[in-house]
Amino acid sequence: MVTRTRIYLVRHGQVEGHQEKRYNGQTDVALTALGMQQYAALTERLREKRIGAIYSSDLSRCVIGSRMLAAPHRLQPVPCPALRELNMGQWEGTVWRDLKRLYPEQWQARLDDVVHYRAPGGENLLDVLDRVRPQIRRIVADHQGEDVVVVAHGGVNRLILLDAIGAPPDRLFSVEQNYGCLNIIDYFADGISVVKLVNGAVTDDP
Repeated sequence: MVTRTRIYLVRHGQVEGHQEKRYNGQTDVALTALGMQQYAALTERLREKRIGAIYSSDLSRCVIGSRMLAAPHRLQPVPCPALRELNMGQWEGTVWRDLKRLYPEQWQARLDDVVHYRAPGGENLLDVLDRVRPQIRRIVADHQGEDVVVVAHGGVNRLILLDAIGAPPDRLFSVEQNYGCLNIIDYFADGISVVKLVNGAVTDDP
């Protein structure tokens, strides 16, 4: 039987300022009360699972949740800078409508080539994939046959899911990731990966 490693891939809970579309990127933003409730629900959902380890982006909106998720399992989450969200450079913290108004040409350039375009001082999707993919592979290699929780961000999670099914990063927005959602990916020792759940609510179970 081929060894299976399961990753419970979580998007962080809802954050302050969510009402306006903006690029938070690698800026720390606070969780809302609902964001904390989403983490609490996920903690209950995963309480009875045999979790071997918990990894998290080192940004506070992920670290806080990873500690909640880890508590029932008496685990210490491992913070990973490689799991941070896409760095949007000078655009971080700016709402989309202002970016469209202030930088119309650059905004259109990003829409035209979401994979390769870099905001000033930031990253593109290939930069993110180059740091995220090796991190996930290390986690899988270090936890063969175990179940592992990974807490990260909307953009990062989309890239992980696309990579798992062999889809290119330009399909980023073909995958939805709501705040506090759960994804499940099984990685097998023969190199095959199977996505079992995408953007799941806490009651969903494959």
